[in-house]
Amino acid sequence: MRVDVALTAQSVTPSQTAGASVLVVDVLRASTTIIAALSSGCAGIIPVADEAEARRRAGALPAGAALLAGERRGEPIPGFDLGNSPLEFTADRVRGKLVVFTTSNGTRALLAARPAAAVGVAGLVNLSAAAAWVLSGRRDVTVVCAGERGAESLEDLVCAGLLVERLMRNEPGAALTAAADTARSAGWEYGNDVGRLAQTAPWARRLSGRGRAADVAACLALDTTTLVPIYRADVDKVVARAQG
Repeated sequence: MRVDVALTAQSVTPSQTAGASVLVVDVLRASTTIIAALSSGCAGIIPVADEAEARRRAGALPAGAALLAGERRGEPIPGFDLGNSPLEFTADRVRGKLVVFTTSNGTRALLAARPAAAVGVAGLVNLSAAAAWVLSGRRDVTVVCAGERGAESLEDLVCAGLLVERLMRNEPGAALTAAADTARSAGWEYGNDVGRLAQTAPWARRLSGRGRAADVAACLALDTTTLVPIYRADVDKVVARAQG
């Protein structure tokens, strides 16, 4: 098994996804929001690149079937039903609904990973379950960090590193690329104290400064769920993995 890490959505190459199982990571906040939405009974999430495409896709669905959700630079998009806060995606708002979703980084990472053999969504909140899911595929693994508009993101790098560490515990003979080894070192630095990222990650500090400290706390919680969202390219939706 080969384990690789793409440090940003923009850096993903065809060789990293071809025949591989991919985990897409956007800790703050798209991965966590997707997990929260599906945990609340959302029927599925349609990731799109931009606001215009989101409106087009939602408009093509039956009336009342879809919600528009997303952000740009951390702020909700005017006219959308929801932003990108995992705390917004409660059962009373999303149960049974499709969510057409566009974010600055996370949905771009999902779209970049789409050609892979299998695509899952990982964050800190489902770290162990996501690692177990990707191992079950018995393929090469690539972790795709969403990053921050083409730059590396500390919280995504740490999450990727913790995923790599869990994979290596179960597959000690796996071959790590240089990027995977770099991520693993970042994961070691934080260990199980991922809450420190609230102070050390620039985007976490910025979100907290905008009044979203509760979002940050929710996203930096470790292993609070076993739900692993799966991006099914055949239906172009992210859905909850079937259990059992």
